[in-house]
Amino acid sequence: MEFSWLPVKLSIYVSVVATVITFFIGVFISYWMVRKKVKGKALIETILFLPLVLPPSVIGFILIIVFGSNSVIGQAIQMVTGESIIFTVTAAVIAAIVVALPLMYQSIKTGFQSVDSNIIGAAKVDGAGDMRVLWRIIIPVSSKAIIAGVILSFTRAFGEFGATLMFAGNIPGQTQTIPTAIYLSIESGQTQIAWYYVLISIAFSFMLLFSINRK
Repeated sequence: MEFSWLPVKLSIYVSVVATVITFFIGVFISYWMVRKKVKGKALIETILFLPLVLPPSVIGFILIIVFGSNSVIGQAIQMVTGESIIFTVTAAVIAAIVVALPLMYQSIKTGFQSVDSNIIGAAKVDGAGDMRVLWRIIIPVSSKAIIAGVILSFTRAFGEFGATLMFAGNIPGQTQTIPTAIYLSIESGQTQIAWYYVLISIAFSFMLLFSINRK
């Protein structure tokens, strides 16, 4: 096994796509949970936070069951695309979304809860609709919490290993990310190559987390 930049590029790609998707999901779920009267709120949040405490192998197993060829969703995807998404880059993105969403949701939710309800009430009195209030008032006021959520979600997606290994596999040049490349390097006795990926991962994550703490 030789050192390759492909796992680094794929990790960045997967993390960026997953972060963008989790941002929009997190925004709308947070707005719905904070600003609307939601029945079963505790149950919904418990489900949202499960990926934080479940073993990665359990998450990977569930994803295989949900998106596998024997499931309704998996069969529908195969009918549209002509192939299964298991062991593909799409699978790696989905795994990253699942593990990163709780962090994004919690950060955005915290930001939304800090917005003064009087400001929102005044905007609605002036005729602003829910979506206008969300994008013009709530999100700008919550920007610090949202940025923190984006960075935390990105780093979590960047470091995802267990669910990705099970659901997307570890195919060099196709689905191999930095964590799975480290795993393969150690398995094959290529400790020096593993160190390269470890140092890249640490440096990248350190810079992102440092950008939060310095503000």
